[in-house]
Amino acid sequence: MKAKIVNYRGSYKKQNTKQMIVQVDGIKDKASAIGLKGKKVVWTTPAGNKIIGIIAQPHGNKGAVRVHFKEKGLPGQALGTEAIVE
Repeated sequence: MKAKIVNYRGSYKKQNTKQMIVQVDGIKDKASAIGLKGKKVVWTTPAGNKIIGIIAQPHGNKGAVRVHFKEKGLPGQALGTEAIVE
């Protein structure tokens, strides 16, 4: 499935670069997003490297999910780009 990287997870004063908010195509509510928990998300850099994360839990009521990236966080260039949910 395709997904769009929406934003970093953060608060008023802090931004967590290892956690991203992702909107998956075709997922419109929280109940559907719960079923994606544990799946992999792969984002490919412009250089061809792959950064892999795991869906942790839903974010909000509109079907967005929170993704944890293990080794390093995503760069700012990833915002608004597509990723693949496996």
